[in-house]
Amino acid sequence: MSRLRGVLIGSALGLLAAGCASFPEQPGPAGWSAAQQLTPQAGPVPELPGELPKGPSQGQSPGQQPSAVPPPQGCKDFNPAVVGTCLSPISGVALTDVNQTTGAVTALATERTTGRLLKVTKDVDPVEVARFEVDAAGDGGLTGLTLSPTYPEDQLVYVYATTATDNRVLRLAPGDVPKPVLTGIPKGPTGNRGALAHDRTGALLVATGDAGNPAAAADPDSLAGKVLRIDGTGQPARGNPTAGSRVLASGLRSPAGLCVSGDGSKTWVTDAGTTADVLYRVQPGRAVGDPAWSWPERPGVGGCASFSNAVMVAASATGGALNLPMNPDGGFTGKPEASLTGEDGFGRLGPLVMLDDTTALAGTVNKAPGGAPVSSDDRVVIIVRDSASGGSKD
Repeated sequence: MSRLRGVLIGSALGLLAAGCASFPEQPGPAGWSAAQQLTPQAGPVPELPGELPKGPSQGQSPGQQPSAVPPPQGCKDFNPAVVGTCLSPISGVALTDVNQTTGAVTALATERTTGRLLKVTKDVDPVEVARFEVDAAGDGGLTGLTLSPTYPEDQLVYVYATTATDNRVLRLAPGDVPKPVLTGIPKGPTGNRGALAHDRTGALLVATGDAGNPAAAADPDSLAGKVLRIDGTGQPARGNPTAGSRVLASGLRSPAGLCVSGDGSKTWVTDAGTTADVLYRVQPGRAVGDPAWSWPERPGVGGCASFSNAVMVAASATGGALNLPMNPDGGFTGKPEASLTGEDGFGRLGPLVMLDDTTALAGTVNKAPGGAPVSSDDRVVIIVRDSASGGSKD
């Protein structure tokens, strides 16, 4: 079973590495509006921020019974692992800051159906950063979120959104309107969901759905059903398998999660296949082919996190997370281990982002149809795993 405990997030701060980037200006698309400016955060310093507040089972002496965590009271959630509360079902999460004095975590979260991008901090009301006009029919909406690799310097945020006409990638800078990075990704009655991540070179990875057309996923000239690799202007990134092409891999249907291992050697994508939920290992220049793992029972695979000895996959239908024990070469050594289930968890999980080799950030989707929300849902939460095993244990 997974547990939540206070941890140091030193390596998580590596996600906020210093740097700078510049992009050519593009005309702002109609129908998009910026809300309150995202307050620039100071770049992190090398020192660790100190421990986060300990969870209910942490900091106990041997033999001492853990103290119970009171149930939520409205939007107040007493679980110290909870960062943000009272959101609509969450589609994306990203860590933006760890206070060097208090250890307080600040994150961004996106809501699929409302199109809102929000800043969340423990015990602080969510702040709307921007609102995107999205078409949330079927599996579309505001479905992907990632930060610039040089976020502490440039404060750039990337999102994946379904509009009235297409699916697209946009970037948002403080005080500016969203700017299109890549437009014209096919839109259909289904297969509009997308996911974002960055690889170790700083290239932007974009997982796209097939827009309800499996043939498009196999068409090298279509942006649908692919893992794309682009630069900050939407052009093919240097080093792609085919020069002049954005396509890194093909054959997706409705991707929900995209994750890269800490050493950059492995990239994974979760997908809702035709007969099962699946996890693919992305092989540049190839179709995704046979899945690395499949779930015929369809737990509703969501985001993923590639740790050194396991891949964790969020379960948006059955709840909790699925942990696949893994060898260093990426081969799985056993069946998935369920974690964060029942009273130990937060219900149904959607987006999931690795912070370091023991820590991830996740968002819940308990307010989506079929869920059982508590008063503080939906929530942004910190997940801590036992690094000695594929999954966490209480």
